[in-house]
Amino acid sequence: MKTVPARGCARGLAVGLLLAASVVDVLFASSDGTSILPTAGPVWPTLTVVLVGLAGVLWPAGRRPEWLTPQVRTAVPALASALLTASSLSVRGPVVFGPAEIAILLSLLFIAVRHCPPRWAVVCATLDAGALFILPVRRDVALSSDVLGLEVIGLLLVGLVAGLAASLRSMDYRRTVAVSETRRSERLAMAADLHDFVAHHVTGILVQTQMARMMAVTQPQELDPVLAGIERASTEALASMRRTVGVLRDTRPEAADRRPVGDLAGVAGLADGFASPIHKVTLLRDTAVRDDLPHEVQAAAFRVVQESLTNVRRHAADATEITIRLSLDGDRLHVSVTDDGRGGTQLPDAARGGGFGLVGLRERVTALGGELYAGPRDDEGWEVRASFPAGKT
Repeated sequence: MKTVPARGCARGLAVGLLLAASVVDVLFASSDGTSILPTAGPVWPTLTVVLVGLAGVLWPAGRRPEWLTPQVRTAVPALASALLTASSLSVRGPVVFGPAEIAILLSLLFIAVRHCPPRWAVVCATLDAGALFILPVRRDVALSSDVLGLEVIGLLLVGLVAGLAASLRSMDYRRTVAVSETRRSERLAMAADLHDFVAHHVTGILVQTQMARMMAVTQPQELDPVLAGIERASTEALASMRRTVGVLRDTRPEAADRRPVGDLAGVAGLADGFASPIHKVTLLRDTAVRDDLPHEVQAAAFRVVQESLTNVRRHAADATEITIRLSLDGDRLHVSVTDDGRGGTQLPDAARGGGFGLVGLRERVTALGGELYAGPRDDEGWEVRASFPAGKT
């Protein structure tokens, strides 16, 4: 039986309470003795304000039209509520307000602070808070102690909601900046890799060109294999540049740490270095996996294994069996690292990383036209799988 997440239950409960409170508002508005139906004349202003507010709060994100921006969602219901409050001054008898209108204005205040653009956030939040503060005017224009008490409570609620929304907005911003910096650092590392790839091929071209010049005088009949090698190295260099440069952005001349570029042969060294009396590491490499795969593909495979083993040490120190698989299926290289850990670790929180290693790894794999999966296994433990084209283009 599929379980419902706690977050989904909380969201459903909040929506149900808001709808129930809306019914209470409508019943309050119709309890003037003229009608008990929500379609009676005195009910329409309250019903309109409640429906507009519910649309701003509950309209599904995937079905919102383009014009229904956060600014419109938060400003229009606040203006409608303020207009009803202003019109109540010319009506005999109090125009009541209920819990739904208060909850809606607080929800819209939260949306305005968290999701509106910075300048609009101030305007829309002010409108929502202002509409909330003037609600007591509908009952009593005089500054009685009851009204002052309601204003104090409203001020506390506005402060709490706005503070929570601002805190979450700040967390979202820091997360976005951190992810962007991780991706940028990974692109800089890929730029360093590109230098190594191209330098390798260009050096080979230079050496073979010098050899060809000497052979042109002494052994001209044997030049063809040398020229074929130059052609192959040039093609591989251009392919490496085309694949890697396509993902580089914002590469201003700044100092960056040079990372060692690994290859498939280095995966065995990673496995041997990680093995210990506690961790048994098994490397399963298909005989079909060649050593002449493109350098950027080998480096990506190396990084997948390296990051996976690092995460095992950080987050699953209780793992005893780690399996590394390298296989070739047609023109795609498959790399997987699995463990049987249950999430135990002896590392302090500060040493467990910020969770951005997989972000950079996914950036590298997808840049080569591949796919990356990281998640729990069906039985126990964790699995990281990567698959990307291995053929030379």
